[in-house]
Amino acid sequence: MDHIDLVGLIANLGFPIAITAYLLLRFEKKIIDLSEAINGLKDELQKKLK
Repeated sequence: MDHIDLVGLIANLGFPIAITAYLLLRFEKKIIDLSEAINGLKDELQKKLK
């Protein structure tokens, strides 16, 4: 998301919606990484319990 898109969002949708969209896009990668780590831990626990 570049600067011009962000300004357009603020003008059209309002500041709170633009900030929410920005934060969701920014944290998406971190959420995916956490999901992968949780799945990895689940797999390791299942291996240990067998």
